[in-house]
Amino acid sequence: MFKTLRARLLASILIPILVIVPVVALVLIYLLQTQVILAGIANELIRQAVLVADMSATTVEIWQDPAQAQAFVARVSPRLSAKLMLLDPNGHLIVSSDPNDAHLVGKVYDMPDLQHLLSMETPVEVNYKNSQIEDVIVPAFTSTGTLIGFVRLTNPLASLYVRSAQLGRFALIVGAGGILGGLVLGWLLSRSLERPLKKTSQAVYGLANGNVSLSPLSEEGPEEIKVLVRAFNTLMERLKTSEETRKRLLANTVHELGRPLGALLSALQALLSGADEQTELRKELLQGMESEVVLLQHLLEDLAHLEQGSSSLDLHWQAIRVSEWLPKFLITWNEAALEKRLSWNQEIPDDLPVVMFDPDRIAQALGNLLSNAVRYTPAGGMVKVSASSEEKFLTIQVQDTGPGITAEEQANIFQPLYRGRAAKRFSDGMGLGLPIARDLVQAHNGELTVQSTPGQGSQFTIRLPLQQPAP
Repeated sequence: MFKTLRARLLASILIPILVIVPVVALVLIYLLQTQVILAGIANELIRQAVLVADMSATTVEIWQDPAQAQAFVARVSPRLSAKLMLLDPNGHLIVSSDPNDAHLVGKVYDMPDLQHLLSMETPVEVNYKNSQIEDVIVPAFTSTGTLIGFVRLTNPLASLYVRSAQLGRFALIVGAGGILGGLVLGWLLSRSLERPLKKTSQAVYGLANGNVSLSPLSEEGPEEIKVLVRAFNTLMERLKTSEETRKRLLANTVHELGRPLGALLSALQALLSGADEQTELRKELLQGMESEVVLLQHLLEDLAHLEQGSSSLDLHWQAIRVSEWLPKFLITWNEAALEKRLSWNQEIPDDLPVVMFDPDRIAQALGNLLSNAVRYTPAGGMVKVSASSEEKFLTIQVQDTGPGITAEEQANIFQPLYRGRAAKRFSDGMGLGLPIARDLVQAHNGELTVQSTPGQGSQFTIRLPLQQPAP
């Protein structure tokens, strides 16, 4: 029972209504009948009965002559709201304002205890029957205090009781309508809560079962539900990105491992087939195998860096004369650019300062930038490396005339495994070079920035502080 959110919401709305509304309606009807209607009727009848008794006391003849009594009743009864009866001291009916009571003249009615009436501040008796006022009896006395009869007002405002019953039925109908309206409103409210929660729970089950191709859920319902759906959409988008990244990483890793392993296998097969007997061929094959192993080592280092992040880097700080170190480092990249028929240009001043950094790590970062520049610049293009010192920073720039990078891609190229449109045209590469280069530069308290225009090439800038804090 009440296992669903809808059932609990409906119960929370309807149970108070089902309990409170009928009780309140019954109490109000009871109070209305007993405290308002009956009390008002009783007071009015007492007032009228006392008034008629006082009037009749001044004319004793009407208690002795039925004709005069009938004339008195005919004159007074139109001003009263109830049926008027005059009874003699023994309770015999003398006259009634209702012509239908003519056959009851002389009938004896039960009279109240006179001594009890006299003991009351206002001598009057109100008789009730079935929670309704049956009659009001007031004694009439002469000026000398002699009892001459009783004034009886009976069956007052019978139509009002009918209206009271109708009012009760109307109150019950209104209460039932309120309950029905509360049921409908509660059902609509609970449905508006249940629908987005149900969609979200189904989507969560879908994700748990490996379905990451779900469309984002629409945000609807109360603000708290919207926040929940928004959080789920964010989570789903991140899971999609993670899944795509995982697949891309796996595919790129297989490709990157397959190429050098294939080259190694070919070289080993050649050596096993007798190539080891030829000194020059054996030397070339071993050198090629060594270069492929170096590539595998770099690949493993990149993957390890992706796993550990820049926070775990172990830097070996050294005081480096940049004017001497940088040209030596660029020799191999100069050869790689010329081999691809690219123009190579470098501007390295001789007066660059001595800077504290890890030469292997900065070489790795700079090598990643140069690798991209050489790889993506078409034959006949140009690669330029320049260095300078200004204010508190050493600046190293790598410029190429490649395809360039769009503004949208510039916001993502430093994300691991991201590859732009130009990079996708090349089968090699895992999308780790630029993120690793940025992490390495940031580990040296520096920054790596890019400026690029599609179709006009790119320029990457490394800025390192001239004065590093104590390692």
